Amino acid sequence: MTTARGSAWPEAADFGQPPSAADLERWADADRAARPTRLARVRERLAREGLDAYFGVRGENSRYLTGFELRDGEEKVAGHSGQFLLSGDQLVILADSRYAIQARTQAPEARLENVYGNFPERWPELVGSLGARRVGVEAGFVSHGLWTRLAEAEPSVELVPVEGWVEEIRAVKEPAELERVAAACAVGDRALATLLPSIRVGRTERDLALELEWLIRTGGAEALAFDPAVLAGPDAALPHGAPGERPIVEGQVLLFDFGAQVAGYRSDMTRTLFVGEPSPRDAEIHELVARAQAAAISGLEHAVAEGTPILGRAADALAREVIEAAGQGERFGHGLGHGIGLATHELPSLSRTAPADALLPSPTVFSVEPGVYLDGEMGVRIEDLIAFTRQAGRVERLTRFPSEAVILPA
Repeated sequence: MTTARGSAWPEAADFGQPPSAADLERWADADRAARPTRLARVRERLAREGLDAYFGVRGENSRYLTGFELRDGEEKVAGHSGQFLLSGDQLVILADSRYAIQARTQAPEARLENVYGNFPERWPELVGSLGARRVGVEAGFVSHGLWTRLAEAEPSVELVPVEGWVEEIRAVKEPAELERVAAACAVGDRALATLLPSIRVGRTERDLALELEWLIRTGGAEALAFDPAVLAGPDAALPHGAPGERPIVEGQVLLFDFGAQVAGYRSDMTRTLFVGEPSPRDAEIHELVARAQAAAISGLEHAVAEGTPILGRAADALAREVIEAAGQGERFGHGLGHGIGLATHELPSLSRTAPADALLPSPTVFSVEPGVYLDGEMGVRIEDLIAFTRQAGRVERLTRFPSEAVILPA
């Protein structure tokens, strides 16, 4: 078991600095320059599928294609603001009076339509202005009630469910997107390194989660990628547990799962630390998870070196085989990884349930996060983000915080 102790701990200075104002402006310029190509790809798909327009409701897709931004959770109060209609020659963005100025600023190329509480009534006029008779709808993000009201409002317009169109485009990352994910990783790396001296027996999961959140928000992030998980001892067996009042106990594992958001793009990392000397069993589980992750990453490296494609489910199998060989297969229930970008979980999928013919796209970025969870006792997960570019032979860890076991004094 490779470990880091005392002076070998990572420090904040070991990692990249927060993005500068020039970085933020450069990334914004890159998005503006890329949007015509992004829109053209959706329009090409419309033409191939024989559809006249695309109705988008997912916030990440709206930001990617139009530039309009909503904060996480804001869609619950924004109504239809930020949703959009795209045809072969027009882009329409919906925004009520609360968001009109923002929409004109962030999506200046779009036609703004003020919709507030009367969207189904406006539907015939909106699709009519596009000359649309067949409209693709992001079916996974539209309620049955809204679908029914739109269909009833204009029976002559066919609503066609579409899923994954924009998400598939987003899975292939532009250089400026990869830079932002890397910058978000660096924020997370620095935050955890800064937190290490504060971790001690008696502090609670919630205390550490709040301190970690503060370090992320003040360390270069515009927001959290998701609420941090800080889970001690038996709580670490909950893959998506929430921090509570459990105090840190000597000899137990302490699992951190968290991420930062920088210029819209996210990071996601998990580290399982020890406060005091781990038991032989816990040290063995950590070593097993580390070997499983290394096997998956080595397999990816071999694939790009050989110039051979690799399936998401094949990458999952590389790690799963290591854990199964150790008799812990039933305790690794989730997939190996997921894509990340404007959403914390997006394409591609690296799991047993990934499509049998789904090759990893390139360039892309995804997590590699095997875990072993002993119900009621402990859990270990190690998660890094990997930038994967088959054409350039690149398999690069964007998460720089060491994945070896960190043992803190009790």
